[in-house]
Amino acid sequence: AEDEVSLFEKDMKEFWIQFKISYGTEQNNQTSALRDLCKKTIRALSEKWSKKLKEEDLMIDKIQEYNNEIVQQSEYIAEKEEQLTEIKSKLNQEEEQQKSLNDSIQELKEELRKKMEIKSSERNAAKEKVEQVSKIKTLFEEHLGLEMRRIHDEQLQFIFRHIDHKDPDKPYICTISINGQGDYEVTSCTPPLDCIAELQLKLRETNNFSAFVANIRKAFTALSYK
Repeated sequence: AEDEVSLFEKDMKEFWIQFKISYGTEQNNQTSALRDLCKKTIRALSEKWSKKLKEEDLMIDKIQEYNNEIVQQSEYIAEKEEQLTEIKSKLNQEEEQQKSLNDSIQELKEELRKKMEIKSSERNAAKEKVEQVSKIKTLFEEHLGLEMRRIHDEQLQFIFRHIDHKDPDKPYICTISINGQGDYEVTSCTPPLDCIAELQLKLRETNNFSAFVANIRKAFTALSYK
């Protein structure tokens, strides 16, 4: 605005200089016409610079409006950037949680697989032991007067006869099973034998089932003579 005023003052000075040079020596009868011309010129200049000042005011208002919009846009962008940062942080946390969950699932799968392998191995070992007993069943029945029965809870019952010479049909019974650790375990013995714990331990150490049955028969025979 100050520059516009300076330009206006400069135009006025130039006008008066030209006025003095061109009309200073003319007759007084031209004074009225010059005065009118001066007023007209001043009015035109005033309108011109008034219009420019208004345009500048409008331009200043427009610039201020643009500045306000820029400030609002900057604040909006900053807010959205902050929200985006929060979203990224949450996504990173969710990714870490998902990775941790996947790792836990994988560990559980591996643990389950190992347990299933152990169970399968235990089942196979138990199956082999039962098959081993079944294979020698006929031999025991024919040569030792032994009857074998599979009873509840996957137990094997051995019924010995021809033990007591006074009563050959009298049964001597020993029941055996395979426990959770896959070991042989005597669950009952009728009549009871003092050496049954020792015989059970020897069976677990040697895994010789035939020798165990033979030793049980010997113990029952010895007991029948008491």
